[in-house]
Amino acid sequence: MTLRAHFPYQFDGRGRTREDDHAAWIRGLIEQVLFTAPGERVMRPDFGSGLRELVFAPNSPELAATTQVLVQGALQQWLGDLIEIEAVEVDAVEARLSVTVQYRIRSSDSRQREAFVQGGVA
Repeated sequence: MTLRAHFPYQFDGRGRTREDDHAAWIRGLIEQVLFTAPGERVMRPDFGSGLRELVFAPNSPELAATTQVLVQGALQQWLGDLIEIEAVEVDAVEARLSVTVQYRIRSSDSRQREAFVQGGVA
């Protein structure tokens, strides 16, 4: 098992960098891509998905479809060497946007399904 630095950066009870297993580290990377707005990172202005801005867009099936394509493209672009995206499901209800990503971790060939929620009451 490979341990990686925890995101967000934290310290453990020993005062050392907190570490996560590989699957938790990759989940953190996915979360970074999803909730980072393009332009937010100075040295990588095209990094991110713009998902947070869509929370305030008028809710519709078109928004959900656009979000699905946007999320899948961003994850493939930034994490394609680590994971293979199998499915992206988007559920938009009022001001709440829920994105479920099903993916395979390339190094371990393990399948994961994670839900990410932005806005509204979860």
